[in-house]
Amino acid sequence: MFWSSISLSPTAIASPPFPLTELFFPPLSPTPTLTPATFKLRSSSTCCTKTDLTSQHEETPPNPYPKQDETPQAAAAAEEETFQLLTAIHTQYNDILIFDTPQSRMLLLDSTHNVHSVLQKGDEKWTGSYWDEFVSLPPIVPEGPIAIYGLGGGTAAHLMLDVWPSLQLEGWEIDEILIDKAREYFGLSNLEKCNDVGGQLQVHIDDAFSHEQHRPSGYAGIIIDLFSDGKVLSQLQEVEIWLELSDRLMPGGRLMVNCGGVSESSLDGKVQHPSIDDIWMQNTTIKALAEAFPGQVNWKRMPESQGQNYLALTGPLPDLTSWSAMVPSCLSEAVKQWKHCRPLH
Repeated sequence: MFWSSISLSPTAIASPPFPLTELFFPPLSPTPTLTPATFKLRSSSTCCTKTDLTSQHEETPPNPYPKQDETPQAAAAAEEETFQLLTAIHTQYNDILIFDTPQSRMLLLDSTHNVHSVLQKGDEKWTGSYWDEFVSLPPIVPEGPIAIYGLGGGTAAHLMLDVWPSLQLEGWEIDEILIDKAREYFGLSNLEKCNDVGGQLQVHIDDAFSHEQHRPSGYAGIIIDLFSDGKVLSQLQEVEIWLELSDRLMPGGRLMVNCGGVSESSLDGKVQHPSIDDIWMQNTTIKALAEAFPGQVNWKRMPESQGQNYLALTGPLPDLTSWSAMVPSCLSEAVKQWKHCRPLH
């Protein structure tokens, strides 16, 4: 399995006009622009390779699938569409790149250049990726605050407060500079203000695993989206961590987890052909969850066009028909794809 791509334009390869080192420490010149690029969604895979940055002289391949009503000239003009680099900064935790396009703004982190946050422009708020799935959590948890571990630029928070405006969200992010950039470029500060119906986001700059941040009354739900260098944090393959995180939930609360892709360690160098109901076993994070909560873990896998990330949900499998009726129409079919993890033994 290879890194998945988010399609931003008819073409697929980035061609920055200077070396990567200059991206992080750009010269004193007007803000550079990029030709159309492949920006990878955050996931974990067995064949992860960094996307090579092509030279400024390399030609971009033509779009093999122009729109039927699109002239060759119009298609060529689309190929020349540029992406503006808004900021590039190195922090203790991340290499931060923020790009602006006509359709969206994107946050790329670390050497993998994976997309960690997207803010859509115009009327279309949905991302077509796993962030949308997090919006389906509130109807199946008790009333109460929901935490987001791995806030990033706040994509999930934006979507959740847009659909469920009265939510009380608490976002956790370890990188203070990243939060500053999210406030500046992704409208995070707007979410921190109490809206007309009392909903808002409270931001915590701290390690999500810190015991000091435990809420005594518990969370109704915790969304876990924790990655480093393109991989799910190693702690999330430990049963003990999941038991600790579960203790932070109120009765009836649930964890919803972005588990990345197929885990290299789960294959052990062997070719495996699990049944469609057992392919979740290729993901070590879900396996750790299933061991921590026997019979109380559910899973789904995003389609190839949306990154092929595995997602996990703790607790009994909800009634999918009822759940489908409670979420926005664009998610009604998506929630029906959840399946129960069959026992490991």
